[in-house]
Order: sequence, then C-alpha cells, then structure tokens
Amino acid sequence: MALNGPPQYPAELLDTTMDQLRTLLAVHETGTALAAARQLGREQSSVQKQLDTMNRTFGALCGEALVLKRGRGKDVLFTATGEHLVALARSTLSAWSDGIHDARRRLGRTLSVGSTRYTLGFLLDAVERVSDAYERRGVDLKVTHVRTGDLFARLRSKELDLVCGSIVVTEGQEAELEPYEIVEWRRSGLSILTNLPPQKLPGDSVDASELPGLPLVVSAGGLIARFLTAWYGADFRKEMSIAAEIEAAHYGFELLRSGVVSGAMLVTRGIAEAAESGSLPEAGGLRRLDVVGDVGPRTEVLVGVFTRRGDRASYDANHPLNLLWDALAKDNGRWWLSR
Repeated sequence: MALNGPPQYPAELLDTTMDQLRTLLAVHETGTALAAARQLGREQSSVQKQLDTMNRTFGALCGEALVLKRGRGKDVLFTATGEHLVALARSTLSAWSDGIHDARRRLGRTLSVGSTRYTLGFLLDAVERVSDAYERRGVDLKVTHVRTGDLFARLRSKELDLVCGSIVVTEGQEAELEPYEIVEWRRSGLSILTNLPPQKLPGDSVDASELPGLPLVVSAGGLIARFLTAWYGADFRKEMSIAAEIEAAHYGFELLRSGVVSGAMLVTRGIAEAAESGSLPEAGGLRRLDVVGDVGPRTEVLVGVFTRRGDRASYDANHPLNLLWDALAKDNGRWWLSR
C-alpha cells in the first residue's frame, strides 16, 4: 500500500465521463434506453452504447452488472450495485453542479432571485436600476416565481440568493427568522374583500373572532392558512364556514365578482389596499374590511427582501447581490406604499 504520492484510481473508473453518468440517471428515471434517448434528445443506439460500456466497466470493477435486460418492451432492471451507482452518480453530478454555481456566485457571475406575484413589480424596478452594472460584469441573472410557503426553503437550498415576498410572523416564533437577513418594507394584518352588502356586513372592520360566522373564501395554503392556524389551530376548517377554498387569489376574486359565491375572501392588507385603490383590477368592485386580530397570538404579514445571513458580508460592495440589495433597501417599500 502506497503511503505517499497521488491517490491511485482504476483506469476504467477514470475513463467514465459525466455524460455517461447523466445517461445512467436518465435510464434509471425513464426505465429504458429508448425513453432515455427521447429525454436526452439522442439516438437510442448512442444511449445503449453508453449503457453497455458502463455495464462492462462496473461489472468488471464491482463484480455485478448495473442493469439487466428483461425482454422487449420492458423496463431494464437495476441491480443492487446499479442502484448504488445511480445514487453515487446523482450525488457526483449534484456536487459538481453546486460547486460550479457556488464559484460563479462568489465571483459575481450569476445571481438567482425570486419574487412572489405581488412583489414582482418592485423587484423588476430594482433590477432595472442595476442593469447597467450587471451588463458590464456579464452577470447571468435568473428571476423565478416563488410561492410564499416556499420562500425560506428556496433560500435554504441555495436555489435562490435573494427573494422579495411575504411571510407570516407569529409572536413567540421569531426564531425562524434568525438565519436570514431582512429588509422590512412593511408589517400588517389581514383584510377581507367581500361582495356582501353593508346590511349583512356593516362597518369597515371585523374582529377575527367573528370570522367563523362568515361565509369565507380562503386559500388552501400559504399566508392565510398560517394566520388561521395561529388563531384557531391546525383544524381551523372545522371552526369556519368555508364557502370556497382556492389555490390562487385571482380565482377567488372572480368567484366573488361573478356572484357565484357570496362571501368574504381573506387577503393580506396590502392586497386589499391595492384592490381598493384600483391598482388590482381583478378585485375591482369588492368592498374592503380590515380584520382585527382579537384571538390567538399576535400574527403579522412581513413584506420585504430576504437573503441568507452572512452571504452579503462575504462579498465585496460591488457584488451583484449587494448592488441589488442596496437598490431594494433604498426604496424601503416605495412600490408597496404607492399601490
């Protein structure tokens, strides 16, 4: 056994390419060389040749083939060794991809940002102000739509470097914010947009304790569900009179404006203000009432900009992340407040 010198690897292993590993993963995902060829945009013969090469190589190295044919029209069978090598291939390609992305991010060559639907305009305004600097540096900017419930997960996984959006902050649970640096644009509560006449729902506000008595339109998940969970527990649907459960806000607006459903739709206060001001035409004609949180812990919507804590400090002031962060921070929510 050599104690010094460079590590020694089998020549057959060194001849294995990343493209072959990608082919192996494609066959594992699709089941056959033909399906993998379609996925990769290649000829079946090319995929089959790579698969046969890996079968011989790792059959010799490990003592067992990676895949076994099971007859015409049937998916290939991955052996235990094959399944193990698939996991290694996936890990190898993922590690290299992450490493390259991290290097590009560190050097300011790439930046991945996200936004929820209602903060996209503000993000795009800020991007426009830094676009000249990005162009000079050749920054590859990627903008992605993010659902509220996925905001922190997309940052934790390093899929995104910065997100504009909204989260729910519940008193006593602020620890979940600690891994992130935040520019707060605003904090607010909930409102309802309703087509119910003032005779049935008078005033300009409603207590949260009154919500169970109203025919509600609520989102299936996201911010609204987190509010209701904080106030009424995980089984809040048993407490409520839910007239409609929706996946997207515009669907709820359409239901109420059409009159198909008579009720009150729970929304963030920023959306209610936008509807009332006319800057959200799809909710036009609906009446706004603010919700007064008189049950459960204090719960708020925090709208702002989020990034992983420590990332900005590790880059110089002219790094694309810091340039965009500064552009967003200087406005301090001007776009939201003007809606």
